[in-house]
Amino acid sequence: MNPLHPVIGHGPMLESLAAAHARGSLPTALLLHGPRGVGKQRVALWLAQLAVCSAPTAAGPCGTCGPCRMALGLEHPDVHWYFPLVRPKGASGDRLEGALESARNEELAERRLEPIRTSYSEDLKALYLGTVKSIRKRAHMRSTMADGQVFIVGDAERLVPQESSPEAANALLKLLEEPPGSSRFILTSSDPGMLLATIRSRTVPAHIQRLSDEDVKTFLRDVRQLDDKTADWTAALAQGSIGRALGFLPDGGDRGPLEELRRKAYMLVEAVLTGGPGSGHSIALRFPPARARTLVDLFQFVEEWLRDLAAVRAGASHELFNPDAQAALEGLVVSVGLEGWDLAGSLVDVEQAREFARGNVNPQLIVSGLVRRLRSRLLTPAAGASR
Repeated sequence: MNPLHPVIGHGPMLESLAAAHARGSLPTALLLHGPRGVGKQRVALWLAQLAVCSAPTAAGPCGTCGPCRMALGLEHPDVHWYFPLVRPKGASGDRLEGALESARNEELAERRLEPIRTSYSEDLKALYLGTVKSIRKRAHMRSTMADGQVFIVGDAERLVPQESSPEAANALLKLLEEPPGSSRFILTSSDPGMLLATIRSRTVPAHIQRLSDEDVKTFLRDVRQLDDKTADWTAALAQGSIGRALGFLPDGGDRGPLEELRRKAYMLVEAVLTGGPGSGHSIALRFPPARARTLVDLFQFVEEWLRDLAAVRAGASHELFNPDAQAALEGLVVSVGLEGWDLAGSLVDVEQAREFARGNVNPQLIVSGLVRRLRSRLLTPAAGASR
């Protein structure tokens, strides 16, 4: 078992939270929100450790007492960490709750062995109603060691889209309205706008900022033991997110999952700009006719490539999300004759496609429609006709 790694960065935020805890003014329901992969759940676990620590200091948990060591090993009986899971096969109704709890325990065992991992996954995961029922049952039990229990709900925005119903979110809302005993709830979210407004209104928000590039580089060099060149390349793509950075690193002999996705998004944008009028149909056929929500991350990269094209067009190549592709981007801007206004408008098209993906529309229809709209917006009639 590997203990949790120290919190990376976020020093001022931790100081503020520790001071609030020392004053007894730390809210019982917190919403930690910020970019994906910047350490929100690690901060939540740090807060849980602080809540159960038997000798907290002004700087936070002592780190050496028995409760601290148990919390760092994800073994404290009063600290409960929940996160989105793949729906167990063959489980439904009353059986789903038990199957989800078994799946959570298996995932926790894996996280004890490998605490540091990428924030990206191709699997469709959600926080199901069965999970919230488990939280509700446990919340009404007495704490075992600490003064109260701590419940961490990671990626809480995934409470809403599951099973096309807000049931799970509504069930959690009831717990937040009337926390049993001395229970404390810490929610994390990379997209708080997707949470029910009633949940947001019953939690105190705290923004977790992106890490500095230097923090990411230091982690990659010292913890992952990467050479300087690889660490610099990865940190440049990470956007202040260690979870994102890990997704670019090779996995065995394969490219990292985010690097694969980044290249796939570039090929889509390139095909939009250089392909023929029927390119949307041919591109769409490369995608399966189901699992639309897996497109959400792809469209994030499509948006980043379009933003980079706009940056090149505006003469701001030093601001690229993908600095390693500067020459290719400059070539596209010149050869196609892109306009900054049209590129800015194209982001609206991508956001619309992303909403369709969240709504589980047929992926092939989504991609075909997106390519068609982008071609119509970005290519002049003359340019489009020549293609």
